[in-house]
Amino acid sequence: MLSELYSFAVLGFQHIVALDAFDHVLFLLVLAAIYRGRDWRQVLWVISAFTVGHSITLALAVTDVLVLPPGIVEFLIPLTIVATGIENIVQRERAAQGLFSRHRVVFAAAFGLVHGAGFAGYLRSLFLDSIAVPLVGFNLGIEAGQIVVLAATAVLFRVVDGGLSAALPSRDPFPLRLTAVSLGVSLVATGWAWQRFPQ
Repeated sequence: MLSELYSFAVLGFQHIVALDAFDHVLFLLVLAAIYRGRDWRQVLWVISAFTVGHSITLALAVTDVLVLPPGIVEFLIPLTIVATGIENIVQRERAAQGLFSRHRVVFAAAFGLVHGAGFAGYLRSLFLDSIAVPLVGFNLGIEAGQIVVLAATAVLFRVVDGGLSAALPSRDPFPLRLTAVSLGVSLVATGWAWQRFPQ
């Protein structure tokens, strides 16, 4: 049982950091872009809400309680990225002052529901008999992968902010970095949504 749990945890971790899961990585990147290191409590709430959302949908989808067409799910995932990027830009002045909207937690949970459905097809194809251990293990692996991605993102943002501060010493680097990341990621995700538009 422990070996099975570990095996599925490794699969979950690999799935979140793999190149073909780049849309999930970009979502985490744009989700975290609005925060600074001092905002770790807000990050924790938002990431926890996202985790709860995708865990619920993953459980429902792999048990066939909820069946969503894969094409629709793959189309909706980049839309969650675009929506988060737009919200970042709209909220950037408040975020620069350390003020955050409470609805962001709700958005993260709702978008987690979509991303959980994206993981489900892959996980369902691996089941043999019992689903409890694979489901728990896979979720643990995804969470570990998300932590690694977010840690790398925090380092990247720190470096970018430092570079912007050196280049523009009279300006706060945060709004510039937030806008650049949000726009760049949103443009990439818009292209994906266009390619994945249901026929």
